[in-house]
Amino acid sequence: MQPAKQAIATQSETDRLRARAVWLYHVEGSTQNDIATQLGISRVMVVRLLADARRRNEVRVTVSAPLAELIELEREVETRYGIARVIVAPFSDPREDPVKVIAAAAGNFISGLMRSGMTVGVGWGRTLYNTLPFISGETLEDFRVVSLLGGIAAARRFNPAEFAWQFAELFQGEGFLIPAPAIVDSPETKHALLERCGLSAIFEMADMLDVALLSVGGISSLTTSYRTGYISESDRRSLIEAGAVGDVLYNFIDDEGRLVGHEVNDRVISANLSHLRRTAERVLISGGKDKRIAVRAAIKTLKPTTLITDEQTAQDLATSGTAAP
Repeated sequence: MQPAKQAIATQSETDRLRARAVWLYHVEGSTQNDIATQLGISRVMVVRLLADARRRNEVRVTVSAPLAELIELEREVETRYGIARVIVAPFSDPREDPVKVIAAAAGNFISGLMRSGMTVGVGWGRTLYNTLPFISGETLEDFRVVSLLGGIAAARRFNPAEFAWQFAELFQGEGFLIPAPAIVDSPETKHALLERCGLSAIFEMADMLDVALLSVGGISSLTTSYRTGYISESDRRSLIEAGAVGDVLYNFIDDEGRLVGHEVNDRVISANLSHLRRTAERVLISGGKDKRIAVRAAIKTLKPTTLITDEQTAQDLATSGTAAP
């Protein structure tokens, strides 16, 4: 086969694989592992094919024509909590999980926010992970993505390092990951990793972000923190006794947004929340009935410039509790 024809054949095979991967993932709802098995390729290749399809605008999921009845609710939450921009995703059934609708609204917003020359810090969790299919990727120059939390030893869907990597891939940017667990065994180990293993350089980047994309973890046994096995049931119960209502980057906070006095907080490898408040654009993306108290607490501690949540959580924020100062 002549070189030109061989290149065309190779490109056609890649196009075919990409199209099949996109169909299986977005239409049939197959997992990335299932797609890899069906197509006879690696999971890494599946991730790259899906990211490439988004960069080529072959997959576009848009949220348009905002509902007029939600605008008043958005303005009410903005005024009550001093937030510059609130985006409320329509979601009328309080019994269902709002992750997908929040992710769709967030993906649309993030797509319009990213620019060349940015340094973007990212958290992790189920909500942020689900934004990926809704983000329209493009090639940006001098674009950096910094993971704000350590990783997970076992390969899982919500590994923070994997989310940061996939997000960077969407914009052909550089990814800076934290080569350490999210929670270590002691404060001494944390100190050693920060001072002797080069992690402090990454956290220095986290102090100079243009944008921070963050979510909130609740304190229920069903949230991501506990599914990954980092926080034991005994830790969860003792955190509740210490006043914790949820976490941001595994920094456990009380209902006033203050760090609780608990040894877990001394072992977390993550960005400093007080430093993150200096980031120009702080986007808090979260919601759901199990996280409403935690979202209110996170608003108090992070003072987000943008909040993206669901209709039910927004109604709760507008009508109950004490507004953030």
